[in-house]
Amino acid sequence: MSDKPPFFVGYLPVPGPLRKFLLLASALVVAIFVFTGLLIGATQDEPAASGFRFDYGRQTVTGVIELTPYPLLRVTEGNDLIKPGKTLMLASAGKSGVDMRAMGLDGQLAEVSGVILQRGTIDMMQLRGGQRGLTAVEGDPPAMETEALGRWKVAGEICDGKCLNGAMRPGRGLAHKACANLCLLGDVPPVFVSTQPIEGSDFMLITGPDGTTLPPAAYDYVGQFITLEGDLERRGDMLVLRMDDTTMELIDG
Repeated sequence: MSDKPPFFVGYLPVPGPLRKFLLLASALVVAIFVFTGLLIGATQDEPAASGFRFDYGRQTVTGVIELTPYPLLRVTEGNDLIKPGKTLMLASAGKSGVDMRAMGLDGQLAEVSGVILQRGTIDMMQLRGGQRGLTAVEGDPPAMETEALGRWKVAGEICDGKCLNGAMRPGRGLAHKACANLCLLGDVPPVFVSTQPIEGSDFMLITGPDGTTLPPAAYDYVGQFITLEGDLERRGDMLVLRMDDTTMELIDG
């Protein structure tokens, strides 16, 4: 029996003692990677479930249209799934909003019909096509209150509200930047996703200064982690952030 230590040669079978060492080392490396992956995953916040709620079926509710400038519906007559007091963002099929369809209805009662998309505390309805999706309703609209919440500095990400709510995946991040900008150019409502809950919500509709459309400068920051300042308000159960586009800054790292 030779006292020489085992020596590995690539074109020869692995010596017995080395085989045991390699198997043990391989198993240990795999175990370290698995443990590290589980540890990293355990430290991350669980993403809110999102997507089309086809299980709800087609929903039809009535409320007051508000242009922020992006059309919202403040629900006044709902049902078991969409309660009065709910605020819905509105969008059409594809990468388009409902600005033209809602024109002239600001502050008026309307009936909307379509499919709900949900994520966390923010909901959207994709309207049916034609007149069936958005129809004016006779009657005096009730007064809708808007609660001013002051000026805030927030950190997070600008996304398009439709893909964020599950119409597309991933729906956020740099991998989604080009798709998100196409949706935003089509007047799909933009959403700011905060890194920390603000007034109980991680999601808020974001507009330009004084309630204008998203300023052109903001498109360069879509899908990236940024800080910005703006005036926050509550409309029903939805937060609306009127951004100051001069305060946008990328977060390093």
